[in-house]
Formats: sequence, C-alpha cells, structure tokens
Amino acid sequence: MNINLTMIGQAIAFFIFVVFCMKYVWPPIMAALQERQKKIADGLAASDRAARDLELAQEKSAQELREAKQQASALIEQANKRANQIVEASKEDARKEGQKLIEQAKAEIEQERNQARDALRAEVAAIAVTGAEKILETSVDASKHNEMLDKLAAEL
Repeated sequence: MNINLTMIGQAIAFFIFVVFCMKYVWPPIMAALQERQKKIADGLAASDRAARDLELAQEKSAQELREAKQQASALIEQANKRANQIVEASKEDARKEGQKLIEQAKAEIEQERNQARDALRAEVAAIAVTGAEKILETSVDASKHNEMLDKLAAEL
C-alpha cells in the first residue's frame, strides 16, 4: 500500500466528514447555541427590566410614603387647629356666660337693693308717723303721709 494513496483517501474521507458535519451536524448545533444565546440575552434584559421596575417601584413607594406623611401631618395640624378653635370658642362661651351671670347677679342685687330701700322707706315712714303721733299724740293719716314721702322722694 502506498502511503500517498492512504493519505489522499484519508483526506477525502475527512473532507466528506467535514461536509457532512457542516451540512447536517453544524446547523442544529449552531441553532441550539443561538437559541441559548438568545435566551441568555432575554434573561439579562428581563433582569435589567426587573431591576429598573424594582427601582421605579421603590421610588414610587417612597414618594407615596412621603405624600402620606405630608397628608398625615396636614391632618394632624388641621385637627390641632380645630381643637384650638374649639377650646377658644368654649373659653369665649364661658366668658360670655360668666358675664351674663355677673350681669344677672348685678341686676338681682340692684333689684334687691331697691326693694330694701323701699322697705326701709316704708319702715322709716311708719316709724316717723308713729314717732310723730307720739310727739303730737294725734293721729296722722298714713296714706297722706305716704303721698308726701313719695313726693319728697321724687324731688330728691
């Protein structure tokens, strides 16, 4: 056997093997590699999107939390203002009621003082009439004496 002929035969067999591999074996392997590469790229893109979505969700939740805190602060401030208004209104109502009670008490005192004056006047008049009767030892008409005292009181 000739070595050259063996080498040429092996080269032809190798060439046929390479053509066979290129035609039937290589395309499915390349398709599988490309599919795997595409899946990996899609997975990486999905993880990037998920990371961005997570970041956006965190920002959104932080913003909503800030807004909720601001709303809560506003509500608390509004409630405190309303409570202060209610307290001030209650104080004002209490002051008005106190003034009203004081005025009523003053009016009542004035009325009682006038009644006491009238009663004292009547008593003084009766005592004066009694004293005058004893002094004069005569009877004086009480109604005429009251009229005279009323005129005298009106003049004063």
